[in-house]
Amino acid sequence: MSRVVTTYHQRVAQEKRALIVAAATALFLELGYDRTSLARIAERSGVSRATLFKQFPTKAALFDAIVTESWSTADEGEPPPAGNVVDGLGAIGRRYAELLSRPQMTDLFRIVIAELPRFPELAHAQFSHGKMPYFESVRGYLLAEHEAGTVRIEDVDVAATQFLGMISNYVFWPKLLVPGWEVSAVRIAQVVDEAVKTIAARYGATGASGE
Repeated sequence: MSRVVTTYHQRVAQEKRALIVAAATALFLELGYDRTSLARIAERSGVSRATLFKQFPTKAALFDAIVTESWSTADEGEPPPAGNVVDGLGAIGRRYAELLSRPQMTDLFRIVIAELPRFPELAHAQFSHGKMPYFESVRGYLLAEHEAGTVRIEDVDVAATQFLGMISNYVFWPKLLVPGWEVSAVRIAQVVDEAVKTIAARYGATGASGE
């Protein structure tokens, strides 16, 4: 019985956390980071102030949670195993495109850009807790492929930037800047496939590019 009760409380806590993060994101966009108080967030999310302060004692901690939620993936864990760079990059590319297509990712960047002059720490949080860990996972995968001999890459930082940039430049940045910009699932799949082929053609070892 105690395990059932514990599971129930954990589920309720997770649901309240999601409500708080969603309310904070909406208010940061509407009012700005500075003008949004934790009390207002508690009111918007429908939770008590005690509940909010227990999970997020400061606005900085809450913003860190928004970053973490925005960059989290359903299949979090280790990068694909090395051995087939086409399959591995395909999985990473599809995951990255799905991340960039989420409304909360666009919201995160809009908050950071709007508040950058007054709160540069938000940009640092977004970079250190979100973008950089994700970049490092892709960099680590390419390094593993290099060590396995499936690719020959002298600078994995550049290669990872090239791969992610080919996807984000089509899927994400126009969406951030142009109202109503949408990319179909078919088109996203094509963009990812072309990015994979480009990296495999540029860096693939002879006979080891996965084709």
